Amino acid sequence: MNLPTRAKVFIVFLSAFCLLALIYSGINLTPPTKAQIAILAVFLILAILSEAYATWIPFYRSEISSSVAIYLAGLFILGPFLGVYLVFVSSLASELLLRWKEKETGMWNAVVPLSFNVSQLVLSLAMAGLVLTYSGQDSLLLQSSQDYIWAVLAFLAYSITNLALVRGIVSLAGGGGFFYGLWKSLREFSLQYIVLCASALLLTVLYSISVWHVFLGLVPLILVHVSFRSYLQLQTEARKTFEKISRILDERDHYTAVHSTSVAELAVKIAQEMELSESEIEKIDIAAKVHDIGKIAVRDAILLKPGKLDAEEWKIMKKHPVISAELIEGLSIYSHVANAVRHEHEHWDGSGYPDGLKGNEIPLIARIITAADVYDALSTDRPYRKAFSREKSLEILQKMRGKELDPEVADALERVLKSEEG
Repeated sequence: MNLPTRAKVFIVFLSAFCLLALIYSGINLTPPTKAQIAILAVFLILAILSEAYATWIPFYRSEISSSVAIYLAGLFILGPFLGVYLVFVSSLASELLLRWKEKETGMWNAVVPLSFNVSQLVLSLAMAGLVLTYSGQDSLLLQSSQDYIWAVLAFLAYSITNLALVRGIVSLAGGGGFFYGLWKSLREFSLQYIVLCASALLLTVLYSISVWHVFLGLVPLILVHVSFRSYLQLQTEARKTFEKISRILDERDHYTAVHSTSVAELAVKIAQEMELSESEIEKIDIAAKVHDIGKIAVRDAILLKPGKLDAEEWKIMKKHPVISAELIEGLSIYSHVANAVRHEHEHWDGSGYPDGLKGNEIPLIARIITAADVYDALSTDRPYRKAFSREKSLEILQKMRGKELDPEVADALERVLKSEEG
């Protein structure tokens, strides 16, 4: 696995702390009761299955599964020391199960991700266990309101540690800022984690009645897991649909598909030069990659015309940003950038389309994509002309400053291009 050295060092430290947590738990472990042994066996099986069928979230490069509820319920019922071994054994077993297919290519490639995944789960549970230990109780059977307070604090310790460790490795591997990513994860998945916490509390309360009652609590937990998995599957399928559309565009007009990727890369650089927040940069990247997808509705005779378009053809071509926005606005993964996509061809002086917006009426995201779009169009071969040189492209951009282009954005683009020359 090709990770930066700092990320590998981070994983080594995590693994070391995980080992310490296991040793400490082993020293302090007391013999479990028959009821605890029974529930441990049930939770081990459920946790292994939950981890094996966890839902992968591509955008966040992490997973979420119902094992969170099982681990927390295990902590409350079995105590912190046996709870740590529940997490260790189940996560290790599920990782080995998932990565067994890699044995032919070399299991060593799986050691790094396996070490991280197991260690971060053990440490997350250990942090929650510290809260339980601080409460002065070996377990929480939720007999009083104070027990619920400690349970919620343990849940917060687990979830924040879990998200922070996952975000930490992603950031160290070059996946964006730590604090923004952590905040975004907390915001986006807080509801799912709260539901899983409630499920853990329910399992604990049912255990206080009898071991068999725990099985009643598994029904809503399974439903939560399946529903969230289905939701993510729908999002994944939506993304795949747009990837297919891009491939169709590539077959019709290779420039359009390559152009969107190039524009996205340059637009992100402009946004970084303007020191925009990571949230805005993220939106710019998403919007730029689909800003021309509406061209799927433009006839080949117009899209691939080697000469300039006549008035009627331009009228048809000018519809494509509206079509692009309409295609994506109904999808939650794109809805927040649909307005920027619609106005990507607006001009600073109001001479653009489709709505004739001008100045700051145009969304900043759209203004940045416009600048990147214009430069990429100038510096790329088109059906009706050859690409301009970098110097000539910059000269044309300067003439467009304050007319088609936002002056501040045009200046940022020029700085980006000049820095690349050096």
